Amino acid sequence: DIENDRFIRTTDPEHIAVVEQILNRVNDNGDIYFAEYEGLYCVECERFYTERELVDGKCPDHQTIPKVIKEANYFFRMSKYQDWLIEHINENPDFIRPERYRNEALSFLKDPLEDLCISRPKSRLTWGISLPFDDRFVTYVWFDALINYVSALGYPGGDLFRKFWPVSRHLIAKDILKPHGIYWPCMLKSAGIEPFQHLNVHGYWNVNAGKMSKTVGNVVKPLDLVGVYGLDPFRYFLLREMVFGLDSEFSEQALVARINSDLANDLGNLVSRSLTMIQKYFNGELPEPQTESREDLELKNAALELVGTYENFMMELGFHKALIAVWEFINQVNRYIVAMEPWVLTKTDKGRLATVIFYIYESLKIVSALIWPFMPGSAERLQGQLGIEVRGSSLTLDLVRKWGDGKPAGAVLKGEALFPRVETKSEPGPEKKSPGFLPEIEFDEFQKIDIRVATVIAAEPIPKSRKLLKLTVDAGEERTVVAGIAEHYTPEDLVGAQVVIVANLKPVKLMGVESRGMVLAASDETGVRLLSPRAECKPGCKVR
Repeated sequence: DIENDRFIRTTDPEHIAVVEQILNRVNDNGDIYFAEYEGLYCVECERFYTERELVDGKCPDHQTIPKVIKEANYFFRMSKYQDWLIEHINENPDFIRPERYRNEALSFLKDPLEDLCISRPKSRLTWGISLPFDDRFVTYVWFDALINYVSALGYPGGDLFRKFWPVSRHLIAKDILKPHGIYWPCMLKSAGIEPFQHLNVHGYWNVNAGKMSKTVGNVVKPLDLVGVYGLDPFRYFLLREMVFGLDSEFSEQALVARINSDLANDLGNLVSRSLTMIQKYFNGELPEPQTESREDLELKNAALELVGTYENFMMELGFHKALIAVWEFINQVNRYIVAMEPWVLTKTDKGRLATVIFYIYESLKIVSALIWPFMPGSAERLQGQLGIEVRGSSLTLDLVRKWGDGKPAGAVLKGEALFPRVETKSEPGPEKKSPGFLPEIEFDEFQKIDIRVATVIAAEPIPKSRKLLKLTVDAGEERTVVAGIAEHYTPEDLVGAQVVIVANLKPVKLMGVESRGMVLAASDETGVRLLSPRAECKPGCKVR
């Protein structure tokens, strides 16, 4: 659990001093000038828009028509840094991520970059930080709000600035990409400050297909649901459900489904049955393993490989990918238990039983460390039940890579259920709708459909389309398939994945790209899920 250790206000004297210092530096550099400006201004957003940024002539967030405002103001000579910024983005491919937003920023920069209005006259705006070189004006928005990233760290000589700024990573919503990805780097360059390391851009949480927004007023109050379902399950849902960079649909029904399926059934049941067996068969003491079998080695290798995969996903902010990988391993441990049948081994082979129980325990220890960033309270409870002395952030990835290193500091305890199942009340309502099955067909007709497993070789967005991705797949032969899944999957998610396609549809052109097939997916209120085989198949194998 975290909380802010300092709440920054742009009225703080320390912040005002830094803003004045940077404005003077930029002005001395010849990058601020006075001119008259006319533009489209959204009062609710408190910003100017270009014609290109409007949607049907309206503000994209508030659906209001901006006012035309004309006045004299100070401008930042942002156009001077356009070529530098293009070069910086190209030379540092992960400066803006995921890739779709890097491409969006570069698309902005294809057109001449306009200089940035940075002031408002005090006759129209009474609050704000006065320009140090003209007290008739206040600095507005960008040279005030954005600078708190460095003023909060004690720029220029503060210890926190020296420690954190060289490794700083911004996390923003996609609607403020332009000020953070274009305005801010140019401001830093002019002021002689090294740019931040990464700009990480996330999508929106949508409610009933609309953006969840404070200004629009449709924000679900997280703390209300935390009180009902618990902080850790709620946090797990948010991080598991949202694909980094894409929008996600929020619903309480989807939250409950995740809790019951992933947490109560998969992880909760694994923990409960495992700890019960340790208590029942070995009186809560972890046994020493005996001879390692092929199945044991496969589980250990999968666990250690998972740690590396997880680390890579976390570094790229692929939180949903990290959790998917952890849950695939949880399911593997559950299958291992079923295959090893410890309830039989307790009667036939105590030595073999000891090895199986030891490998289950070590697997749970690794799982507890990997879920800690997402569910710290639950992870530490599990670590306590396992008798692990080193817990929480101290149980590092390097430590869990040492399979079998260190015994429990105390007895293994079962305790209460880690994630109780959420029981939903069945309330009387309208008659259940028919699933809407299509009319029955003859088997001969079905046999005409050629359904194949295909491996995605490459994936890329289709220009000017929000929904379509161009997939190059190996279905026994290489072909292109266009899929309407861009709002649910990123190209990076798909490369290397196996999908199921209808291979014998007649080719059709979509947004100028010929598609030879259709990717199969399922959808419900929780989102869209691609169909894929449970285990890897040879590309082109037929689905029967």
